Amino acid sequence: MNKGFEIKEAEDKKDWDGFVANQEQANFLQSWDFYEFHKARGKKIVRRLIYEGGEIIGAYAGVVETAKRGTYLAIAGGPIIDWKNKALVKTIFSDIRKMGEENNCVFVRVRPQLELSEKSLKLMRELGLKKAPMYLSVEYAGILDLRKTEEEILACASQGFRRKLRKAEKADIKIETSTNPVVMKSFCKLEDLHAKRQGYVAFSESFLTKQFEAFAKNNEAIMYTAKKDGEILAQNFMIFYGPEASYHYGVSSDLGTKYSAAPLLHIEAMREARKRKITRYNLWGIVGVEEKSHRFYGVSEFKRSFGCEEYKYTPAHDMILNPTKYLVTKLVETTRKKIRHV
Repeated sequence: MNKGFEIKEAEDKKDWDGFVANQEQANFLQSWDFYEFHKARGKKIVRRLIYEGGEIIGAYAGVVETAKRGTYLAIAGGPIIDWKNKALVKTIFSDIRKMGEENNCVFVRVRPQLELSEKSLKLMRELGLKKAPMYLSVEYAGILDLRKTEEEILACASQGFRRKLRKAEKADIKIETSTNPVVMKSFCKLEDLHAKRQGYVAFSESFLTKQFEAFAKNNEAIMYTAKKDGEILAQNFMIFYGPEASYHYGVSSDLGTKYSAAPLLHIEAMREARKRKITRYNLWGIVGVEEKSHRFYGVSEFKRSFGCEEYKYTPAHDMILNPTKYLVTKLVETTRKKIRHV
């Protein structure tokens, strides 16, 4: 390890967010409160800060996930470092290995905040990492630049999006906001109905409520609800952290689709983001325009209708600590990926 660097377990939210939230590459995946949520689920977490000359110059957080095929350390959206500093990169990945070994992990899975390129893939290989058989968080996202005005963003949106927005604005739809976790009850009811229609397994109410609560208590999450005549049409769970506003989860009823309520929720969230001086609106996961049979194709086309920029992160890579046990993980996850068509 470079003698100029010191790595410590993070103990203070102010120190952590004071560094991470001010990094351009950051989003909620490396926020302090995201790992408070994991702790509330009974998970063991790792939060490490890297210092040079007493100043914080890097950070990474991960959660220890247990599975029958083997325990692993998952680091989504990190580490948050200057990737051009080779000595720092080497040092922090040595520490990541150390944390994986101390937690008896079969492997460490990392999905960094690096744009996909030949250079980023080469770096992963140089660090001894292998492309993971399964994703870790979103790898292909739709992003809007909030330094543009609302008018400029709408000018780049599709005609269909603008038409839906006008339709919703004429429908006397009311938008409500809440930071009270009790609002997750109505969200989960809508999600259960949507999951049955689309044929997927919804997150549990406990999981979503704990997640919302972890962020909302520090004013980092807001639930946006669209109503007409008192009936809920659509809801968006938004997270505001650092330079980015994240469309985390969204649900809509059949009536909500009829009245095109969802665009109104996004416009309101963008307005709030600008008030917070946030410069990026992340619509999160999309799939390729050619993947018409993918179950997320429809929602991807909706996100593209905003006129978003398409951004590909360097995909998840694994640091293999136990090669023999890792073979089981690779087989199970490769099979599961084919079955789920993801």
